[in-house]
Amino acid sequence: MKRLTCLTLLALAGCGGPDTGKITLMLTDAPGDFKAAVVTITEINLVGSHGVTTLSNTKVTTNLLTLSNQVSTLVKDAVVSSGKYTELRFVISGGYIEVANIGGGSTIFASSPTYEGLPPGATVGGTLQMPSFGTSGLKVDLPGGNVTVGTDSKVLLVDFDVQQSFGHDAGSSGSWVMHPVITATDFELSGNLNVTRKLGPGVTLPCALTLCSCDAVLTNSGGSAKSLQLTATTPGSGTFGATFKYLIPGAYSVSFALDPSVVGTVSISTSPSVPAAVTVSSGAATQADFTITSAQ
Repeated sequence: MKRLTCLTLLALAGCGGPDTGKITLMLTDAPGDFKAAVVTITEINLVGSHGVTTLSNTKVTTNLLTLSNQVSTLVKDAVVSSGKYTELRFVISGGYIEVANIGGGSTIFASSPTYEGLPPGATVGGTLQMPSFGTSGLKVDLPGGNVTVGTDSKVLLVDFDVQQSFGHDAGSSGSWVMHPVITATDFELSGNLNVTRKLGPGVTLPCALTLCSCDAVLTNSGGSAKSLQLTATTPGSGTFGATFKYLIPGAYSVSFALDPSVVGTVSISTSPSVPAAVTVSSGAATQADFTITSAQ
């Protein structure tokens, strides 16, 4: 599937006529503790004063976990009548999740044993309940209650929080239920967050530990986290960093996680201290720089 940044999409967008506007719908994801979370979207509708407008009826099957730090374009420059719209509806024909087992291996829970999106030869060990999503559709309320479409293009970023969207069925140990936690944000551009880390004057790291022996961890306001390994920003500069892309603007916290082999053996302090609160702005690259002040 082709992936474009919000900036590129706005550059390509044009006017749809005096009484129309264009909407581009993008899907991103906050990953959870799953090995896979796949859904098939068969139709996307926009509901408003003009009734129901179909933005797309192209079938798309996507693994939500692959959208971490990426954006998938579901609808590009769909022409809609000018006016106010209050709801998005995703018609989802099926899906599956693959969950790691405590004793090793994993189990697949699917909406149907014959779901078309299953990997070849997959064995389904349980049911994934998706109530009414294939008929009335999954309903997503729009930010502030509505989105106003004029003659300018809109980019609507939809964040599907995997970690909070699937849970065990309390009445059946062999089933999971999809109860999506989705945020729709109406804005012109998503935001990026650049995280850097370097050693302070006179500070050295113990043993064989290096600055790339850890991940930068970004946690959203709902408690879902994603991580990226630090890499050298410029060879020989001594500064290592990671960039979290296509974030929904808002409040986050930044921390660092050491390689599991050294956790518990090293104590590291930074300035500013972590977890550190950061605010990601629409259409901007937010900078979060950290200096290691002690390591032992």
